[in-house]
Amino acid sequence: MSHSQLDFFAQEDPAAQALTQPKRRTSTVRRRVVDPLAVAAAAEPVVAPEAVPAVAAVAAVAATPATVSTTALSRSEALETMALQLEADIDYRVLRRLKPCLEWPLANPLNAPFSSPQSICHVVILDLETTGLDHHKDRLMEMALLRVNVDVATGMPVGVVQVYDGLEDPGIPIPSEVQELTGIIPNMVQGQRLDEKRIAELLQGVHLVIAHNAGFDRPFAEARIPRFRELAWACSVVEIPWKMQGYRSAALESLALDWGWFYDAHRAEMDCHALLAVLAKPLPQTDITGLGHLLDQLHHPAYNVSATNAPFDAKDKLKMRGYRWSAEKKVWHTFILGAENLHAELDWLKAHIYLFRSAVVQVERLDARVRYSGRSGELQYHPL
Repeated sequence: MSHSQLDFFAQEDPAAQALTQPKRRTSTVRRRVVDPLAVAAAAEPVVAPEAVPAVAAVAAVAATPATVSTTALSRSEALETMALQLEADIDYRVLRRLKPCLEWPLANPLNAPFSSPQSICHVVILDLETTGLDHHKDRLMEMALLRVNVDVATGMPVGVVQVYDGLEDPGIPIPSEVQELTGIIPNMVQGQRLDEKRIAELLQGVHLVIAHNAGFDRPFAEARIPRFRELAWACSVVEIPWKMQGYRSAALESLALDWGWFYDAHRAEMDCHALLAVLAKPLPQTDITGLGHLLDQLHHPAYNVSATNAPFDAKDKLKMRGYRWSAEKKVWHTFILGAENLHAELDWLKAHIYLFRSAVVQVERLDARVRYSGRSGELQYHPL
């Protein structure tokens, strides 16, 4: 990140891998997701000879009374030993329950000196549970926030993670399908209110709010807590090209599975922990973390490009390109990140949609304080 970007963070708050890719084997052998406990409990488990000691250890631990502490391996150690042996076999893939990390190392993996306050930015990761999808008529019923310090140089979280998770009575019925999805039932939220003072504390001095589908979360958050209107936002679904990075899907549960984790999804706090864990990993094609990528995007504008007066017979091309139809404005439009990508998109429209005929398209410039809010940005008109 440039010195100018570091200066930005310092001004906002003066007080302030080479890792492998997610495991994707190309073997055609059919995968099995295995529960080590189930294997250990089987009467006659079929395992490779070298795995027998681990199975025996698990079985011994399971048969030992809880009050006896003389077992050579603890239950968790035995399970982990077995998991590692299964993981080393191409026929198996092991999933572990995601354990939230509430304190990250202060130094980077190369044991560099502690980061200076000027190289730290403050990020809030947010997730909401609501009664439905329409922020005009539905209501928020749970808000979770993780306030995280991020080392700008490494893109890694550092220090303690501050957590808030609160329920709120939406004042309207919670649809049965929402109750089933989230586990939030009416008597859990009856009379509950968000702790606005605690939320304000966590938002103090924040440089960026990150949500996994900010176009959904931001309008709900702003309607309930106006302070969110003043902050810069990033969307980890839109702003990270997950499929180009080799992932199967941008869905959070799928991203976690690619890293070998499962978790209890569709509750706000756990979704936040899962997103932080995923964003703290390096993107395979760039070797910078998801957090680092989103911080870079903070300083680049986004654009809503409208294919103004596009020929009717071009609709299939636009749809294949990722454009979406706005029934309200009666135009095909798409979201573009960065000025370089904008120029490339305008060139594509000129060649493939307008067929080099004279045309003028509307472009809406959106900075991080406006995008995903539904509010208008700066309108521009580009002749092709």
